[in-house]
Amino acid sequence: MKYFHYAAIALTVITANFCCAAYLKQSAVPDTQGLKDYYKDYFPIGVAVSPRALHTDEAGLVTSQFNSMTPENAMKMGVIHPGEHQYNWRDADSIAAFARRNNMKLRGHTLVWHSQAPGWIFKDDNGQEVSKEVLLQRLKEHITTVVTRYKGTVYAWDVANEVVSDRKGEFYRNSPWYRICGEEFIEKAFRWAHEADPQALLFYNDYNEISAEKREKIIRMVKGLISKGVPIHGVGLQGHWAINEPSRAQLEKTMEDFTTTGLKLQVTELDISVYPKEHEMRARQAGDSATAFTAEKEQRQIEQFKMCFEVFRKYRHALTGVTFWNISDRYSWLDNFPVRGRKDYPLLFDKELHPKKAFWSVVQF
Repeated sequence: MKYFHYAAIALTVITANFCCAAYLKQSAVPDTQGLKDYYKDYFPIGVAVSPRALHTDEAGLVTSQFNSMTPENAMKMGVIHPGEHQYNWRDADSIAAFARRNNMKLRGHTLVWHSQAPGWIFKDDNGQEVSKEVLLQRLKEHITTVVTRYKGTVYAWDVANEVVSDRKGEFYRNSPWYRICGEEFIEKAFRWAHEADPQALLFYNDYNEISAEKREKIIRMVKGLISKGVPIHGVGLQGHWAINEPSRAQLEKTMEDFTTTGLKLQVTELDISVYPKEHEMRARQAGDSATAFTAEKEQRQIEQFKMCFEVFRKYRHALTGVTFWNISDRYSWLDNFPVRGRKDYPLLFDKELHPKKAFWSVVQF
C-alpha cells in the first residue's frame, strides 16, 4: 500500500510540475531571454516607468526584459520642482535607486519643456511675467540642481524637449520659454547641463520626426547648435507611431537624414497604436467604442513592429538605444490620447504581462 501511495504522490508531483511548466511556457518568455538579451549586440532596450509600477509585478518584467529606464513623469520640471524653493525628490530618487540596484541605465527626462512646466517659473511675486534674465537664472538653477543630484546615475538627459514647431512657416514653438527668452534658452540649457555633469550624454528630443518638414527644422537647429560648439551629443526620436505610419520608406529616410548630424540617435518613447494615427486630441465619436484588440489590429501591429526593428537593426551604427513608452498594455498614455478613455494596446506585453505575438516579430531575426 505504501508503494502505491508513494507512486500516487510522485505522479501528482510530476503532473503538477508538467502543468506548471506548461503554464510558464504560455505566460513567460520560454527561454528566459529578455528583449535586452536579444539586442545585446545592437543597443540597450529601455522602458518608461512610474514609481508605482516598480512596486507591482511589473517590476519583474522591467528587470527581466530591459536594461535601461526613463522616468515617465518623475523628473519633469512641474513634478520635481513644484515651487521656487521646493523640490520633490521622492519619486525620482526611488526610480534612480531601482536603476542602481538592478544595474540598469537611467535616462533623465526632461530638463526644459513647454508642457508640465510649473506656473511659478514664468511669474514674479505680483503674478506678472518675469524678465528674460530672471527666467534664465531660474532655468540655470533648476538644471544645475537636478543634474548634479543624479550625476553618476543618469547617463543621458533629454535636455530640451519639443521646442520645434509643427506649424508650417513657424520654426520654434511659441512657448513661454521662447516668448520670454528667444532661442537662447535652448543653447544655455545644454551648456548648463554639461557644466553640471560633463560625463552625461545630452539629447534633443522631439516627436513627429517622420514628418519631412519638421525633421528638416530639427536637423537645422541641431546643426546650428553644433556649429556654436554647444555640447549636444544626440537626437531623441520619440517614436509615437501607429499601425499606419511610418512606412518603411519614411522610417528609412528619417534615420538616414538624422545620421547626417553626426550625433548619436535614440528612439526614446516607442509605442505603436492599434488605431490609425491622429495628431490632435479630440472628442469621442461613435466608432470609438470599438476597442477590442482584434486579430486585424494585432496583425497590423505585428507587421509594424517587425518593420521598425528591421530598420533599427540596419542603423545600429548610429542608433544607441530604443526605449518603449510604458511597460505593458495594462497602462499607456494612449489610453487617453487622442480620445480620452479609449483603450489602446501599443506595447509588446499584454495586460497580464505576457509577451504578445508582436514580441516574437521583434526578437526572431
